[in-house]
Amino acid sequence: MSQLLLDDIRARLARQKPKKPLLRPLMRRSAVALILQLREGESHILMIKRAEREGDQWSGHMAFPGGRMEEHDAHGFATAVRETEEEIGLSLDAGDVCIGRLSDKTARPRKGWGMAVSPFVFQLEREAQLQPNYEVDEVVWVPLSFLLDTANREQMVWQRRPFSVRLPCYYWEERCIWGLSLRMLDELLGLEGLKP
Repeated sequence: MSQLLLDDIRARLARQKPKKPLLRPLMRRSAVALILQLREGESHILMIKRAEREGDQWSGHMAFPGGRMEEHDAHGFATAVRETEEEIGLSLDAGDVCIGRLSDKTARPRKGWGMAVSPFVFQLEREAQLQPNYEVDEVVWVPLSFLLDTANREQMVWQRRPFSVRLPCYYWEERCIWGLSLRMLDELLGLEGLKP
């Protein structure tokens, strides 16, 4: 079942034409790596818990390795590969197949036109020693079967004074997966439009 799931994801990504925001040329850019692996016969995805840092609006969030595009990055793919190595010590090389990309997701930083986040999907076929840097509190492997089970879908309350909004999420071993990361997962697993 797990290999069939990975094959299905790969086939859907091959058919998909990722969407890009209209204002992308004016936006800041970043990219992330969604890394899939068969672990003990079951499909998993690698996620990081970001370190708690003052001034970081994503401080402590569950996320994927990645970050802002720098001037020397040729494109979003290069950003995702560079940031993955910097954040978790994983050098994605030619043997680690990029099986596709998802649509850009728009993040709303505090100023400017926003940020376009480009997610690239990799299938890791080897064991890798991961070494998180100061930006990462922990690295976890989340089973895709958990994310595909809609009974595991919950709600959280997001607050930013004076607003309070209920949003969909998952709690994987007390770690809350929501927001941009959840939107990427929903597209990856074909769960867009799922009601919370």
